[in-house]
Amino acid sequence: MSTMITDRTYRIARENTQAMIIDVQERLTPHIYDHENIVKKTVTLIKGLQALNIPIMLNEQYKKGLGDTLPEIREVLEGDNAKSFEKVTFSACDNDDSWHYLAQQNRSIVLFWLGVETHVCVLQTALDLLDNGMQPVIIGDAVGSRFPYDKKQAIRRIRRAGGVITTVETILFELCRSSQDPAFKTISNLIK
Repeated sequence: MSTMITDRTYRIARENTQAMIIDVQERLTPHIYDHENIVKKTVTLIKGLQALNIPIMLNEQYKKGLGDTLPEIREVLEGDNAKSFEKVTFSACDNDDSWHYLAQQNRSIVLFWLGVETHVCVLQTALDLLDNGMQPVIIGDAVGSRFPYDKKQAIRRIRRAGGVITTVETILFELCRSSQDPAFKTISNLIK
């Protein structure tokens, strides 16, 4: 059996990963299909990423109109080094402050979730990340749209463009890699 060597990496490694929350805001989230479950998954993911020391950035779309990030999300981000950016562009990459912060992190993989809405801000951000040589990883069970069909089509387009689609449990264990990792017990308890 021959071995093929490629410069593409399929594993998602913690040292190359930056997390991004997109528009989990008070006036928008209640209109998202299955939003209660998505918010629960998001809280689990935040806690797991914190246990793994993955940096988290928060993006908020037009706060004057859409309100602040949900209190239950802000609560778990308290004390974390999460960086927050307000934007009026749909893509977080089109916001200068957000993009400069992301570029300075020098991480090739951007994982994001509770992108509201998947077919607008998540999709456009994912495509811009791909255009800039980064690997977007969408947490499929923690993103949403008002209508399930819009989410489904956005996920399909992101995947076809080269984005990775995964789940909360899958990504946390992949980033942990071993039951010997100090974060393993925390992550195991979070997903029970």
